[in-house]
Amino acid sequence: MIEISKLEPSDRDAWETLFRAYITFYQRVEPHEMYERAWDEFQADTHLHAFGARLDGRLVGITHFFIHPSTSGPDVCYLQDLFTASDVRGQGIGRALIAAVVDWARARHCARVYWLTQASNDTARRLYDKVAENRGFIRYQIELPR
Repeated sequence: MIEISKLEPSDRDAWETLFRAYITFYQRVEPHEMYERAWDEFQADTHLHAFGARLDGRLVGITHFFIHPSTSGPDVCYLQDLFTASDVRGQGIGRALIAAVVDWARARHCARVYWLTQASNDTARRLYDKVAENRGFIRYQIELPR
């Protein structure tokens, strides 16, 4: 049975292992400080939020999300990161994490939950196409120096 809940202090090491795997999947490298800052924000649970998925007590999936205003209506929830351990994929972990974020956002009267993925991420897109509508937007980005 999949259990979804907020991340607890005892999840720190397992969370970082999963988050580092997520960052690696997207071919990024982030400094140690980014992980520290993110973890602190998730523990504060005010601006950035996180859920973990557990199977038999083991943290096997994570999602990070936040609410932001919308110019055209009520606040919306952005699901920024979603990752499951490779050995448990296909067992409903991602679907359960998305459903938990949707329930959380609904309880806070958000108008919608949305997220982005790479067009080439076929594995994730098979799930996303089942649980959400692809509205056809294309993302543009300008990196700013840190």
